[in-house]
Amino acid sequence: MSVSVNMDSAIRKMIDDYGVTAACSEFLAQEPGQFINGRFTQGHSSERIDVIEPSTGRLLTSIASGTRADVDDAVAAAHSALHSGPWAEMKPNDRQGLLLRLADLIEKHARTIGEIETLDNGKALGPCIDMDVLGGADLLRYMAGFATKIHGQSRQVSAPGEHVAWTIKEPIGVVGAIVPWNWPFNMAMWKLSAPLAAGCTIVLKPAQQTTLSMLYFARLCEEAGMPPGVFNIVTGKGSTIGNALTAHPDVSKISFTGSTPVGRQVGGASGENLSPVTLELGGKSPMVVFDDADPEAVAAAHRWSVFFNAGQVCSAGSRLYVQRGLYERVLEETVKLAESMKLAPGLDPECDMGPVISSSQYNSIRGYIEQGVAEGAKLVCGGYEVDGDGFFIPPTVLAVEDNRATVMQEEIFGPVQVVMPFDDEEEAIRLANDNIYGLAASVWTQDISRAMRCVNAIEAGTVWVNAHDLVDSAIPFGGFKQSGFGKDMGPEQLDHFLRTKAVWIHI
Repeated sequence: MSVSVNMDSAIRKMIDDYGVTAACSEFLAQEPGQFINGRFTQGHSSERIDVIEPSTGRLLTSIASGTRADVDDAVAAAHSALHSGPWAEMKPNDRQGLLLRLADLIEKHARTIGEIETLDNGKALGPCIDMDVLGGADLLRYMAGFATKIHGQSRQVSAPGEHVAWTIKEPIGVVGAIVPWNWPFNMAMWKLSAPLAAGCTIVLKPAQQTTLSMLYFARLCEEAGMPPGVFNIVTGKGSTIGNALTAHPDVSKISFTGSTPVGRQVGGASGENLSPVTLELGGKSPMVVFDDADPEAVAAAHRWSVFFNAGQVCSAGSRLYVQRGLYERVLEETVKLAESMKLAPGLDPECDMGPVISSSQYNSIRGYIEQGVAEGAKLVCGGYEVDGDGFFIPPTVLAVEDNRATVMQEEIFGPVQVVMPFDDEEEAIRLANDNIYGLAASVWTQDISRAMRCVNAIEAGTVWVNAHDLVDSAIPFGGFKQSGFGKDMGPEQLDHFLRTKAVWIHI
């Protein structure tokens, strides 16, 4: 097996033991460059950034460390492709067909993409393929259909004289897309699908920690026949690439998913250019459980919300409020589930939960657990150090009595469930809304009237009833308050990448 000469021997052994695809091995055998104007390039700097595999904490490969000059090149390529050449002249049917071919290729290469993503991010391979990769292909297919359904409207006007007037929808321009490390491939599809359907061109900045799956995807773009310059990838540090992209005068729209502090910086830089921006930011999502709910169903939801992907999920239901009559039952079921989960490298077929992304994230999560206990929280399960290599943190449950506790108010972004009892519906809504974030929430009850009252009262962009973290290509996702603004997915997203031109003709 030929793999990158820089790869650590422990990772080589893991790859051999779990038998990844030949395509994955071949990809890792190369030190990937950036993808600009239809070709791979090292860019303007010879500097490389190490990529650390999370389950071992050792070197996987390296990526190119991009510069502002690389951003300039990518934006220039995207700007040129937008205004001239095959993409600018492409008919809606052909644009739809290209995106459908690309979705087919994602499906064809799903296992390889999943393996690359798992090695890069640490998440369990099976769910990664099903949710991240195939979910991304589904969204691309959904948005491809809108390429042939973009239209303006004719209007009857009352201005003096005889006139005909109508509106035209045009692509907004070059889109700067910045994606996070927790869902590298899937979030990229959230950022790419709608603007490509609308006819925009894109410069993508992957997270520094998780760049590899997008570089493999660039190969599929070539195979699908995407014209040069339509889709570009600049890799490297967020402080360099992200800042250059958000401040670039030829970038017409920024679409960002990441933390609230960085989102403020992105929004500020876009404001200087008067460029519209979509910000999908942090969350501290409440799960409100009434005493007529099913405790096992609530606990099962934690598996995919708080513990899958090691809790590195912006919409994770990490604030669990339970009515006192059911509190002990829900706590018991939650602990039972947490303690049953197997921690392992994501390539392990028996893996229930992989490692967190990095040593810095590991230390941050550990710090929150320690702070929670210091502030009076009871450590119900987990919280211990895991023997061996890698950045593993066990599923952890903290019981608290004070809603102002740090672990109740701040986004931990790890496999930590914080549980608190409440007495009645009024208190539950007050507790749920007592937070700076408003990304998502869930309500658990068999009383439909109570469920609807809570849906209307809770301040969140998405509210699920008797479920948590359901997503679908047809339903928009995005938050309120300091969780950002704008929507990904659904037909609502398309409007963010179109501009409206009014046309008048005097007869």
